[in-house]
Order: sequence, then C-alpha cells, then structure tokens
Amino acid sequence: MQHHRGHASDRNPRPLSTHCATEPNQVWTWDITYLSGPIKGTYFYLYMISDLFYRSIVGWEVWPEQSAKNSSDLIKRTIIAQGIKPPLKAPLVLHSDNGSPMKGATMLETLYKLGLTPSNSRPRVSNDNPYVESLFKTIKYHCSYPANGFKSIGDARDWCSRFVKWYNNEHHHSGLKFLTPAQRRSPFWREHLANRKKVYEEAKKRHPERWNGRDTRDWTLPAKVWLNPEKDKLDKNL
Repeated sequence: MQHHRGHASDRNPRPLSTHCATEPNQVWTWDITYLSGPIKGTYFYLYMISDLFYRSIVGWEVWPEQSAKNSSDLIKRTIIAQGIKPPLKAPLVLHSDNGSPMKGATMLETLYKLGLTPSNSRPRVSNDNPYVESLFKTIKYHCSYPANGFKSIGDARDWCSRFVKWYNNEHHHSGLKFLTPAQRRSPFWREHLANRKKVYEEAKKRHPERWNGRDTRDWTLPAKVWLNPEKDKLDKNL
C-alpha cells in the first residue's frame, strides 16, 4: 500500500547531488545556522563555508538576518581569502540546501560571474549536506558555546572567530584520521600519519593481546573524498 497507486503518473525523484574532491577548492559545502541572541526568540545567523577535501573552514560571517546578498558577499570574500582568481581554471562546486539565501537571484548571479557551479540538496531531504550539519553540531556542542545566548552580534562574531581558529588549527578531526585541518593542509601530513602508525605497531608488539589478532588502526587517507556517494558506483577501495 505504500507504493504508488492510481492513474496519475508517478513523481520523478530528484537525482542525488554527488560530488568528488581529489584536492582542495574543488567542492565547498555551506549552510546557515542560527545563534541564540540575548532575548528568547531573537537570533543571529552564522554563514559558514567548509572545504570538503581538507575539512577546514574557509569562510564565515555572522549577520542579523538571512539574505541572498549576504551569501553573495561571503562567497566573494572567501574566493579572495583563498587566493582564487576568477575565472576559475578548474570547476569549483558550491553545495548547499534549498533555502532562499542559497538560491536567490543575487547569489546565483555571483556564482555564475565567478565561475562557481551551484549544487543543492534534494527538497525535504535533511541529510544531503552532512559535512556542514556535522560542523554545526560541533559548534553547538563546544564547551565554550554560551548556553544563554550571545549578548550582541559583536560577541557572536568574536566567539566564532575564536572557534574557527581552534577548529582549523587544534581540532583533531575524525574524518582526517585525527589530524587537524591545518596539519592536513601542510606538506608533512604523511609524516604525521606514519609516526602514528609506527607508535601503534610498537604498542602491538609490546601488548599483542590488546588487538586479539587484528590489525592496528588504518592510518591512510583516501585519495578521493565524496559528498553523497552513490553506493552502487563508489569504489570501496578508494
């Protein structure tokens, strides 16, 4: 009874937005979340952009409202901050959900002018932008996040500035084999992981019973990072 019935044509489902990054500045994901204000029911809005490959925060801003113009301004600032000079030589996908600030005429005009490729989640699907949603959870559950809200937009911006510095430089990301985004960006990230593998192998030699015949943790990073991979097409070996 849950299947389609009747004479009307069945709806054509919107295809899943699948993207793959093999280096930085190929796929960016972004969204907007609310930050509680000084009075119940008042909010500030945090706009944040993350690089899929490095998991680092590449752009952010806090504004008192949501708008396509604010989104457009943030994109322009982030492009400049990352040293990217339009027109782009390689495609850069900007993935977001279907909110009006993401699909407004001002925002789309900016994307097309800069040469960015817009990508959106499927309508009424909450998990098509999982990396940013996970990032926002890290923000809201951080020990320094004010439980009673921010006193002003200035306080919100100051706190977010400190959080971004901590996240990019000190936060050991599970998706990066517990490297920080700054370590992943450095040319020495392979040495960091090789040292950890060596430590685990030595510990296994001293106490093999802890592993019970299993291999130590895999300290290699995949060459490809996927956003919403199609399970039947994704190579599990990558």
